[in-house]
Amino acid sequence: MGYHTGADIPNYWKYAHDFVLQDHMFQPDLSWSLPAHLSLVSEWSARCANGNPMSCRNAIDHPQNPPDYGKGRHRLSIPYAWTDLTYLLHKHHVPWRYYVFKGPEPDCANAAAMICVPGRQSPKTPGIWNPLPYFEDVHQDAQLGNIQSLSRFFAAAHKGNLPAVSWIAPNGRVSEHPPALVSRGETYVTTLINSIMKSPDWKSTAIFLTWDDWGGFFDQVVPPRVDENGYGLRVPGLVISPYAKRGFIDHQVLSFDAYAKFIEDDFLGGQRLNPLTDGRPDPRPDVREDAPQLGNLVNDFNFSQKPRSPVILPPHPRTDLIEPRSSGS
Repeated sequence: MGYHTGADIPNYWKYAHDFVLQDHMFQPDLSWSLPAHLSLVSEWSARCANGNPMSCRNAIDHPQNPPDYGKGRHRLSIPYAWTDLTYLLHKHHVPWRYYVFKGPEPDCANAAAMICVPGRQSPKTPGIWNPLPYFEDVHQDAQLGNIQSLSRFFAAAHKGNLPAVSWIAPNGRVSEHPPALVSRGETYVTTLINSIMKSPDWKSTAIFLTWDDWGGFFDQVVPPRVDENGYGLRVPGLVISPYAKRGFIDHQVLSFDAYAKFIEDDFLGGQRLNPLTDGRPDPRPDVREDAPQLGNLVNDFNFSQKPRSPVILPPHPRTDLIEPRSSGS
């Protein structure tokens, strides 16, 4: 069992020290990267018989692979027909983007393989970290253009034109997914955060940073059970914002469902991905955003405080010096 000290990851340590560290953030499912990323954008992982959302059935371990993943294996040509969060954002005229860092995907198509030539990902290739191009409602709403290269993110941040809601997906080289270097991932993340902090959008931004699943690592905390699908392993979680509490450790039980809940409460008037009310019903087993165990990300903010100044960090920090962390609150 391995671990990293603050001296190994000084920028992550600095963000946790200055802003919010979530020590009970859990992967939303008891599975792997594709179901985790499906849950991130849609609160569900399923297999569908056709383009009708009601044809979909729960599939936490084996959702259909997107067409640009798993070459050489049997793949379904049926799209993800259930409803994702972009459907509600589009319906409520909330601008969104999903930024994809071009490069290698993280895994071999054959999960049992030790080595392989990784597949390539781009905004137009549906992959295990970029599932939205395969969602039926994204096509129906003509929103494919909202899935863009990471270079478009840097341009939007520089001009202060970031959309209301953004997701950013790494490539395998900077993902910290073994054997990728954690230091390289930290450099990538620091570059993203510096770009936002230097942007005119910083004063109204909340950054939620997390890792999708175990990636070969193990955590000793037993996850709470919310339904047949999760939660999964505990993962790191950080909140970075001008209004984030200072040096705060959030002990609430959280999962990626809390991100959807925050977006829905902030931009959609509390509308949920609920088959009874969202206007595009599917047979998902429950409304994960309303799970009684799930905490609320609003508790990580103090909107009455003076806005926090940016904390611009070096993308390539020294790893032999570190400030001790206090016990926090």
